[in-house]
Amino acid sequence: MPDNVLVMSPETRERCAYVKDFMKEHIYPNERLLSRKSDEATELMNELRAINKANGYWAPHLPKEAGGMGIGFLTYAYMNEIIGSSLVASPAFGSQAPDSGNAEILWQYGSPEIKERFLKPLVAGDVRSCFSMTEPAVSGADPTGLQTTAVREGDEWVIQGRKWFSSGAIGAAFAVVMCVTDPEQSAHNRMSQIVVPTDTPGFKIERIVEVWGEEDSNHPVVHYDNVRVPVTNLLGPQGAGFKLSQKRLGPGRIHHCMRALGQAQRAFDLMVTRSLNRTVFGSTLSEKQTIQNWIADSLVNIQAARLLTMQAAAKIDQGDEARVEVSMIKFFVVNITCEVIDKAIQVHGAMGVTTDTPLQAMYKSARILRIADGPDEVHRMVVSRAAIRKYRSGETWDFQSF
Repeated sequence: MPDNVLVMSPETRERCAYVKDFMKEHIYPNERLLSRKSDEATELMNELRAINKANGYWAPHLPKEAGGMGIGFLTYAYMNEIIGSSLVASPAFGSQAPDSGNAEILWQYGSPEIKERFLKPLVAGDVRSCFSMTEPAVSGADPTGLQTTAVREGDEWVIQGRKWFSSGAIGAAFAVVMCVTDPEQSAHNRMSQIVVPTDTPGFKIERIVEVWGEEDSNHPVVHYDNVRVPVTNLLGPQGAGFKLSQKRLGPGRIHHCMRALGQAQRAFDLMVTRSLNRTVFGSTLSEKQTIQNWIADSLVNIQAARLLTMQAAAKIDQGDEARVEVSMIKFFVVNITCEVIDKAIQVHGAMGVTTDTPLQAMYKSARILRIADGPDEVHRMVVSRAAIRKYRSGETWDFQSF
């Protein structure tokens, strides 16, 4: 029986059961350790990765031919919902961003040489990568205005410009760089994506960008100072960079939303459990009407957001780009997640903002998603324009076909 939005296949249930058991046994008890940058954390993560590789739960985002599980998009979405309940779990399954998105693009658009040199070690987990698109001088909401250039000189691209929020750039083996190669073309045909090894002369980490005040955050400013790479490092056709980014970002946004839902569900579990165990003014928090309203609203909103996301994932699995559906979930799901985590923090009181619970880290991660991969306002614009176009042409929105 195939998956649909409401019913999982037995195979998908089995895969999700494995992930749940793995999280309970290996991830949740070790979250504090795995969140640190230490030799002990690295050693433990390597052990967990080896377990999942041996059990066939590695690279769920890729087809088997690329070294992945070959399970399809919807099954991976269900798995990601569970994996996403912890901010440190994705590397244990070889599905961490931005490596997962880079691997998908390299598989679809890379030459045989690129796949052998860059994709193979990336999928194996031997190296890390980064995606270098956003620029400090240009609004990330409108990537058609990017200014970093790649000029062809003989058999080389010469890249010049500055990027920031190239997440994971420190320690990455290579970057996938979005740059202007065809300045005379239309806005959506000006750019290309090029693979740049980080040991190439001119690739410079200019400064660390501290996110939420964290000194060890890995979202640096990268200066491409006359970086030269072979013309064969181009991904896909020249001028197709914007198209490739949309191919990457659509499914990537669903992955983000599924991980966010996993965090919302975990925050909900923590909130309800805390309300049952905490006594205030002679009764438990669960007996207070305000808390009961928070629990009811959170439960309904999580379930609604989950179903909306699964519908978008199902469309992607059927080959539909689901552009409007992806924009719907991008702002709706992330806002719901922020609200649920916020209420869970409130129910925990002062403990909620400490590292005694994962809530404070989850809230920071969820809040970033209201900006990452397109701010809320852009996605609302996409949805509203789609509806207006229909009514302007004499149609109405067909809710039953959605």
